Amino acid sequence: MTARNKLLAAPPYPVERALKHLGGNLRTARLRRNLTIAEVAEKIGAGARAIAAAEAGKAATGAAVKVAAVGN
Repeated sequence: MTARNKLLAAPPYPVERALKHLGGNLRTARLRRNLTIAEVAEKIGAGARAIAAAEAGKAATGAAVKVAAVGN
């Protein structure tokens, strides 16, 4: 049987809340710059789905995508 990471299935509430807050901030920053999800994805070399997931606060989204999105 394969071990599963329980944090990806259901992160603790404070972590989930922080990810949602970060996602909202990412979306606000993108909209203030008048950028589409596709434009941000192209700038940082990620897929549009990864950007959308980061903005939605998904726990499985890589930290590198979130950091790169903040920098642009």
